[in-house]
Amino acid sequence: MLATTTPFLDRTLRHIKPQMFASFSLSKSSKLFHHLLHSVTVGKKQQQQMDTARKPTIVFNANNNQCPSAKLIFSAAASVAATAMLIRSVAKDFVPLELRDYIFFKIKNLILSFRSEITLVIEEFDGLNENLLYKAAELYLEPTIPPDTKRIKLALPKRQGKISFSLESNEEIVDNFNGVQVKWRFVSKNFPPKNIPGSDPYNPLLLTTEARFFELSFHKKHKETILNNYMQHILEISKDLEEEKKTLKLFTLKSDRYSGRIGDMWQALNLDHPATFQTLAMDSDLKRKIMLDLDRFMKRKEYYKRVGKAWKRGYLLFGPPGTGKSSLIAAMANYLNFDVYDLELTEIKGDSELRKLLISTGNKSIIVVEDIDCSLEFQDRLAQTRAMMPQGLHRHMQVPQQQMTLSGLLNFIDGLWSSCGDERIIVFTTNHKDRLDPALLRPGRIDVQIHMSYITPCGFKMLASNYLGITEHPQLLEIEELLKTTKVTPAEVGELLMKDEGTEKVLQGLIQFLQTTLSDAAAELQPGMSQQYGEKVGRDLFL
Repeated sequence: MLATTTPFLDRTLRHIKPQMFASFSLSKSSKLFHHLLHSVTVGKKQQQQMDTARKPTIVFNANNNQCPSAKLIFSAAASVAATAMLIRSVAKDFVPLELRDYIFFKIKNLILSFRSEITLVIEEFDGLNENLLYKAAELYLEPTIPPDTKRIKLALPKRQGKISFSLESNEEIVDNFNGVQVKWRFVSKNFPPKNIPGSDPYNPLLLTTEARFFELSFHKKHKETILNNYMQHILEISKDLEEEKKTLKLFTLKSDRYSGRIGDMWQALNLDHPATFQTLAMDSDLKRKIMLDLDRFMKRKEYYKRVGKAWKRGYLLFGPPGTGKSSLIAAMANYLNFDVYDLELTEIKGDSELRKLLISTGNKSIIVVEDIDCSLEFQDRLAQTRAMMPQGLHRHMQVPQQQMTLSGLLNFIDGLWSSCGDERIIVFTTNHKDRLDPALLRPGRIDVQIHMSYITPCGFKMLASNYLGITEHPQLLEIEELLKTTKVTPAEVGELLMKDEGTEKVLQGLIQFLQTTLSDAAAELQPGMSQQYGEKVGRDLFL
């Protein structure tokens, strides 16, 4: 076999000289290709003439029924394979990569020109950013996977409680949209792992890469229908499916966020808080007003766009500790199906980091800043500490080089950076509203102020129903009368109602607690303290 192909190889190599590629350029690729093809063709014809002179001619027709022997067939197949391998080796060694890519590109285009189908490719990533259309296609295809599909991939995401279905690699399904047949194919390609520079040479870190994408094929006459109508249909359906599958998340700052990417600055946990507006120990009218405000906010996307404002809303929850501020935030998240971002201002090293954190938060979320008065005071103390220290000394001590400013916080609320996202609610909480800067409270930054007061008779009825399962009891009236003149928080009352001692004993214990609290408050009204106490009571009642 090798002997028969050697003369052909010699003649081919005589026509190919290394000097031909010394000044190779894409402009000469066509001439070089024709020259190489002519050389191969001439050599092959000469070889065939020599073989014909040496061997007898075998004629095949229907009359003599003569068939070639198996030896002749295998010999011919081996010769063809050897010739193909030879051409491939020559092309790989002597034909530049640019020329080979050009040839394959032209051949591929020639083949595709005879096809009546168009194929769209939807990749998982668009550069470094996640391709939202890929995620939408993944959600859309999950309920359309037919039962006769050979391979289906199941997964239970770490932070979700529902099993997800997806196509295995190279599996295909057919979808129909307004009479148009669309064929989907999922493709996954793995690339060889690469060593991460800078890692331990004895224990190197390997970076594995996987490219995943969908191929969407259809007849080319339906191109406009697919691009304009079908794609929009996929986005709308996937949006509804995402809402159904969504598991609420509670995001908090990562301790190692400085070395990661922007999207890696938060770590998430499932938010399984059971609080709802039906279970909150609040005044019924106040709960109804909050829900109406949230509903109106969700329906006014076009209104916010028309008036030129970012689609966000600011809330301030103020009141004593234990009055249910955190429970109200959880109830709002469950009501809107929004994720919650717990933004701890004392962990932020400057205004620039605050902007990065804002950019990395998702839409349809509640950004919570708890104890805003304490956070701002902490930043002020840091600034005073740096100012009082000798120049250069703070670099050698655990004092941050930068600190967040009130101006940066205000820009975070209603500046240019506040428009980086839609459907966001910003909630501030504080135990001391009077300590807040008036610039923070103006309309446009804080849209709704909610006073979380001590428990009221209405709130107690809700707690009694939730904890004890009762709506009527002889002792309830006595407790309600005591609550009108006693200041206790819902947390204190709820703790007493959780005692497993029977309804009678629990209610009697609550009555004794309220009477003791009322007696202690009366004992504080001494001659030198009456005026101060009266002012405090008046201020709380006004708020």
